[in-house]
Amino acid sequence: MSDNWQVGKQKTKGIRKDTEYTILVAVSDKSQKTEQVQEHIDELEFLAETAGAKTKKIFIQNLQHPDKRTYVGKGKLEEIALYIEENEEINMVIFDDDLTGKQTSILEEELKVKIIDRSSLILDIFAKRAQTSQAKTQVELAQMQYMLPRLRGLWTHLERQRGGIGMRGPGEMEIETDRRIVRDKISHLKKKLEKIDRQSQNQRKNRGDLIRVSLVGYTNVGKSTLMNTLSKSEVFAENKLFATLDTTVRKVVIDRMPFLLSDTVGFIRKLPHHLIESFKSTLDEAKESDLVLHVVDISHPTYEDQIVTVNNTLKDLQADDKPTLMILNKIDAYREKYFDEMLDKETKVEIIDTLKQRLSNEYGVQTIMISAKTKENLPELKSLLQTLIEDLYKERYPYITKTW
Repeated sequence: MSDNWQVGKQKTKGIRKDTEYTILVAVSDKSQKTEQVQEHIDELEFLAETAGAKTKKIFIQNLQHPDKRTYVGKGKLEEIALYIEENEEINMVIFDDDLTGKQTSILEEELKVKIIDRSSLILDIFAKRAQTSQAKTQVELAQMQYMLPRLRGLWTHLERQRGGIGMRGPGEMEIETDRRIVRDKISHLKKKLEKIDRQSQNQRKNRGDLIRVSLVGYTNVGKSTLMNTLSKSEVFAENKLFATLDTTVRKVVIDRMPFLLSDTVGFIRKLPHHLIESFKSTLDEAKESDLVLHVVDISHPTYEDQIVTVNNTLKDLQADDKPTLMILNKIDAYREKYFDEMLDKETKVEIIDTLKQRLSNEYGVQTIMISAKTKENLPELKSLLQTLIEDLYKERYPYITKTW
């Protein structure tokens, strides 16, 4: 059966390669600390950079909640419009929250540039990064689900033609036609994903009785680098958000103790719901694993917020009850950022041990601090992994003595 659907096809190509100049806009309520607001906008800027856009200006407005029509207040909108008028190279504005179809339409009318919200930006990056058929299908499904409730906003240009006989009818028919196309496309993609998912389940069943270990964590914390270090393979790793989309599985042997190690897509704050739903089959690697390695960028200023985000996402995936080892990565960057040169060695060790113990107590998991980049404490990590995996084998096969 040929695929004749065209709605949204252009979206799968991602933001075009030549640099686009953008403004970032965020709304902050009074409960948020200044540092937290800055971190959120920094992350949005990193997302924009990953997509290929260069940020020229950032606007942050303190409001109890975003305006229902224009997201920001009237005065701030006029300020943004004036800045765009004075800087002709700006052709896009990115908002840190999801916009409705109506908000997008009004903002495009007022600002005369392309309007992007956080979810559509993340979806664009995913579309750009997707390599396999599964990842491409998952991204396209998420795009269709994101588009469906916003179709009415795409057709508001017809409202300007009110009074013309017959104008409203064809407009409504166009909307309904597109809705039907999108719904049919969603149904088609879901069936395609179900087929791919069945194939993935069969692949997992065919992996035998080996213990499965999954790397999870916030995006850009060093999971792929750690994967390369442990498995001695060449998984793509880059200092950009969502460098890895497709789940990679490698067989790893530590001192004759074999196990399967999988690297999954990174999580992020405000990860679009449709994207989580679409990627559930990929994230089944974490759900079906015997041991979860939660990798944390300990040098990041808001690493604890990132830990909470990952834990909440795992909870959504019903994968929060797995035995977990928290790997506090980038210890080299942590020392460089937070340690004074005058500190003696004993004090540094004490600070590290106190931090590890606090996080272990707070989240109820075992912790270890390493650097995947410099391989610091890697022997200790391998030794700990060997012990944990050996215990899992003993639990699974209590009456069988295995010699590897």
